[in-house]
Order: sequence, then C-alpha cells, then structure tokens
Amino acid sequence: MDLRSAFVALLLPVQVFYHVVRASLMSLLPNRRKQLSAEVVLVTGGGRGIGRHLAKEFAKQGARKVILWGRTEKCLKETAEEISLSGTECHYFLCDVANREEVYKQAKVVREKVGDVTILVNNAAVVHGKSLMDSDDDSLLKSQHINTMGQFWTTKAFLPRMLELQHGHVVCINSILSQSPIPGAIDYCTSKASSLAFMESLTLGLLDCPGVGCTTVLPFHTNTEMFQGMRVRFPQLFPPLKPEVVAQRTVDAVRADKAFLYLPWTMHALVILKSFMPQVALEEIHKFSGTYTCMNTFKGRT
Repeated sequence: MDLRSAFVALLLPVQVFYHVVRASLMSLLPNRRKQLSAEVVLVTGGGRGIGRHLAKEFAKQGARKVILWGRTEKCLKETAEEISLSGTECHYFLCDVANREEVYKQAKVVREKVGDVTILVNNAAVVHGKSLMDSDDDSLLKSQHINTMGQFWTTKAFLPRMLELQHGHVVCINSILSQSPIPGAIDYCTSKASSLAFMESLTLGLLDCPGVGCTTVLPFHTNTEMFQGMRVRFPQLFPPLKPEVVAQRTVDAVRADKAFLYLPWTMHALVILKSFMPQVALEEIHKFSGTYTCMNTFKGRT
C-alpha cells in the first residue's frame, strides 16, 4: 500500500463520522425544500390507493403537471378529474407497467402530448396474499413483473431524458416487508426486496449525475384496498398508516432530496434488530406482534 492509499484509508473513518453527525444534525433542523412549480410528475398505479393520494399531494404542493398511469380507466379518470378541478393540469393513460413494449410506447406518447417527465413515481404494485404452495405460477410471475420489472421499464423509459436535462427524480414506493418479510405474502415480499436492491443500486449509480436523485419509501402496513383484511395482533401498538400521510411524507422527502424514508420512523429499529438478533428471537417477535398470522384474514382488492 502506497502512502496515498494509506492516507485515504485512514481518512475514511473520519469522513464517515462527519457525514453521520452532519446527517443527524440536519434531521433536527428545518432544511430547504425544492419547489415543484416546474415539475411534470408521473405516478404509476395513480388511480387509487397510495398512488391516488400521491398524485393529489404533488398537485397540492405545486406540481406543474400530473400524469397518471394505470390499468383501470374508471379510477384514473375520476382521479384526473379531481386533480384538474383543483387547478392542476392532469392527464391519464392506460398502461400496464409489466408490459415492456406498452411502457415504451406510452412513454413516447407522454413526451409528445404532455412533455418531459421530471419526477417518476414507481408506485404500481399487486399482492396475492398466499403461501408459495398455494400460489399459481401465473400469479407469482405477475407480482414480479409489476412490482419489480415494471420499475426497470419505466426508469429506462424516462431516466435518459432526466440525465440529458440534468434534472429529475425517481421515486419508489417500496415496503418495510422488503426487509422484514411475513408469511402469506411471499410474492410481494420477494418482489419488494428485489425492488429495494434496484433502488439502492440506482441511487449509488446516480451519485455522479448532477441534478438527478432518488427517493425510496418503505412504509409499514398502509390502510388501502390492496391489503384489505390484513390484521395485526395489537393494532393500537402497530396501527396501519393512512395513505394520505404516506403521500405527504413522500412528497416532502422528494422536495428534501431524501434518499430513503422509513414510515413510521420506528421501522429503523426493526431493521437494526434484525441485523444482530438470532432467528428464533425474530420468530418470537413475529408471533407476539401477530405478523406471523396477519395474512390469514387477507382479502385483498375486490
């Protein structure tokens, strides 16, 4: 090891400590939020659930245009009309993010009819709520194609232009289940773990790309149709999140250029505990909290 390499190695712990302290102090102080008045926001799965609230929140906080993608025209149309009535220009397009050719085709249509997308929100997701042996192959593939591969296609469709403009943001609505899986949702947990790895890699890959950032949101169980019927043992201790709260916190994180957002903040403790606790201890926590059987009453979106 030469002198230069030795110096860099010795300096690394100091740099890490500096950034940890700086981030801790910044979290306690009100930091500057970027304005959304010039942003064109596209939300996948934007017709209902968290996606609907995200679209409304971006509009509320000043986005210039909002674009909705989804598979159910009725929901898309209703959301678009509601946003338009609030005074924000809103468009919707039918698009299945699992279909690569359809994503690329509709991305071209969006650019021609609406303009360049500067904030991409990958929100579309499905869950079947069954064990591995009870799931049919097509359902398992569908989860992976929508929840994971869909992000590849949408990001490849819109990120190049963001890099050209040196202006853009890629958002992923992930789940804490990507880091703490539960039984009965093996398709969802697996796809979200892949999605998290995708976003971690993308975030690091864009470090040297000025003006382009990423935000990954990892919420606890959110009270939407998609997880209808899911029950935890102590709802007073582990209440489901409201989708409008997830939307508000997500938009705030985007405006603050925050890379990762855990909701609620106590989910940080769960990730830390999992890093050193033995498996048997984690199993006891799952049994106590009821997550071990929470999908037994799962109904899902009807």
